[in-house]
Amino acid sequence: MSLHELSLDAATPGERRVRDLAAALLRLLSHTLGLLAERVAPPAAASTPVEPTLEYHAEAGAPEGALYVNGQLVGHLPGVQRL
Repeated sequence: MSLHELSLDAATPGERRVRDLAAALLRLLSHTLGLLAERVAPPAAASTPVEPTLEYHAEAGAPEGALYVNGQLVGHLPGVQRL
């Protein structure tokens, strides 16, 4: 199969019509499935934000002054070894 065979210019008007109808049908089906998905599992309602959990580690073997928010390292506190 060459690139020429896949070109839209090489398609006959009947082939283009079939492709256009298939594309429209696929878009309609996609939209319908999206609506059905929202009915089955509606988007989660916005809840109140959870306060971040701050953690500081100054234990043996831990990075000195490591500061974590919700378990993610966000930085280091220079010169601080204990809080």
